[in-house]
Amino acid sequence: MLKESKKKGKAKKRKRKNNWLLSCFQGWRDRYPGGWDVKLVVGLGNPGSEYRDTRHNAGFMVMDELARRFRIARQDYRYEAVLARTRIQGETVLLAKPLTFMNLSGRAVSSLVNKFKINGEELLVIYDDMDLETGRIRLRARGGAGGHRGMNSIIERLGTVEFHRLRVGIGHPPEGIRVTDYVLSPFAPEEKDITARAVQRAADAAEMWIREGIVKAMDSYN
Repeated sequence: MLKESKKKGKAKKRKRKNNWLLSCFQGWRDRYPGGWDVKLVVGLGNPGSEYRDTRHNAGFMVMDELARRFRIARQDYRYEAVLARTRIQGETVLLAKPLTFMNLSGRAVSSLVNKFKINGEELLVIYDDMDLETGRIRLRARGGAGGHRGMNSIIERLGTVEFHRLRVGIGHPPEGIRVTDYVLSPFAPEEKDITARAVQRAADAAEMWIREGIVKAMDSYN
C-alpha cells in the first residue's frame, strides 16, 4: 500500500534510505536516449486518514491495489507525491499518489512529467467520476476535465488534454446532497462490494494499459 502519512521523526532516515528512486532514474534518459521506457501511473485523491475511504479517493484505492499486486516494498516522498517504482516487461513503471490535495493535483503531476520526461502516451491518470454509475470504469486516450477539479488542475499545468485517463464511477449525489459533501463521504454500505470490484477491475485495466497499451485496454474494459 502506498501510504500518504509522513512522520517527522523519521524524515531524516527516510531521506537517506529513499534516494533509491531518483538514483535509479538519474541520467538514464540522457545517457541512453530511447533506451529506457518509463510509464507513469497517477491515482488522484486526498492525503490523510480522514479521506481514505471517501469517494474522491477512488484513484488512491486503485493505486494501493496496484502496489499490492506489484509487491511494492519501498516508496519515496518527492515532487509532492508518494512515489514507488517497479519493472514490468522490461519497462520501468512509476506509481504516484499526489499529496497536494485533489484541487492542486496538477502541481505534483507536472513536476513528475517534467522530471522524468513523460509524454502523453506514457501517462495514465486514475480518478473518480460522477458521470459514471458506481462500479463502472472507463478508459479514454484524451479529453477534457468533465468538471473534475483534479483533472482540471492537471490539464492546466500540463497545457494539454493529450494523455490517457481511467475513470472510476461513483455516481451522482442524491437529491439535496451537495457535490462536495458527496465526494468527501465514504461509500454507502450497499456500495462497498461493487466499489471493491470496480477497484479490482480498474487495477486490471491499468495493468493491461502498462503491458499492452491504451487501445487494447479500451477494447477490453470499456
